[in-house]
Formats: sequence, C-alpha cells, structure tokens
Amino acid sequence: MSQIIKNIKPHFEKVISPVVYVFDKLNISPNLLTITGLIITSFGTYFIFTKQFFTAGIILAIGAIFDAMDGTLARKANKTTKFGAFLDSTVDRIADFLPLFALAYYFRNDIIFFLITMGAILFSFLVSYTRARAEGLGLDCKIGIFERPERLIILIIALITGYLEIGVLLIFTGALWTTFERVFHVLKISSKE
Repeated sequence: MSQIIKNIKPHFEKVISPVVYVFDKLNISPNLLTITGLIITSFGTYFIFTKQFFTAGIILAIGAIFDAMDGTLARKANKTTKFGAFLDSTVDRIADFLPLFALAYYFRNDIIFFLITMGAILFSFLVSYTRARAEGLGLDCKIGIFERPERLIILIIALITGYLEIGVLLIFTGALWTTFERVFHVLKISSKE
C-alpha cells in the first residue's frame, strides 16, 4: 500500500464506520460484501461495453467502496478468516480484469491502445503475484507505489472524465514499474540470504 493510501485509509474507515456498524448489527458477513462488490463491478463493466463510461465509472466507484468495506467490517467485527482473505484476493483479481478487459474490447480496432490495455491487465496481475509469491517464500515485499487502490482510482477517473487512453497508459506504466520494483527488491533481499 502506498504512503498516500496509508494516509487516506484511516479517514476513509472513519467515514464508512457508521455503515460498517450497521452491517455488523445486521450480521452481514464480510464475504457477502466481497461478492456484492464483484457483482457491482460486473455491472459497471457492462456499461463500459455499452460505451457509457461516466455511468461505468460511478458504478465501479460504488463497487470499490464495497470492496473496501469488507476488510473494515472483518477487522472491526472480529470476523477475519483465512478463507475471507483468500476470497477477497481472488475476487480482487476478477474485479481487476473485468473493466480492463472491457476497455481492451473497446480499443480492439486501435492496436496500440489494445496492447497497452492488455499490458495493463498483465502487469496489474503481476503486481499482486510478485508480492504473494515473495511472501510465500517468506520474503517481505510490501513495496511499490502503484497497487490496486491507485490503479482503481485512475481507472474510475479515466472513465468519468473520458480520458480512457491516458488512464490505461497510466495503469500500464504504474503496474509495470511496480512489478519491476518488486522483482528487483526480491532479488536484492534474497541475494543477502
């Protein structure tokens, strides 16, 4: 998580805490919020396919809020589970893929931006994979300036403003940078063992 997101997170959690409190009182599970966020993101993806980008951006923002609330609910209500963490990470990969896939389809006749969008998908996945693989090897890999929240914010802004090319280019570049940053970090720390 980047320093910017680390600084914003406590304020965001404070704002959503009344909603999280209601979800807890209604005995809603964090996993239900995770799945709800994915359903909302799928809905937003449909609007990318239909070229209603502003609507798609708003719906994806709502899906992102649900995605952020699941972890807050799990921590505040003491409902954290290994399966919940696994489900959240798995659903995040699907939610990363869907809107970018829709944008790749939108750019299908523009080979440059089609390839940039496909690269954005690939390196978005590699940002997550490199950290998970490093941690699976017992190595700390919590570095990088362009993780999922940053990519999602860029995507939502690009959809709402209509600057799709700039958005996918930023996501591609940022994810590529973070992937290589993590690869070199793991090379550096593993060579000291």
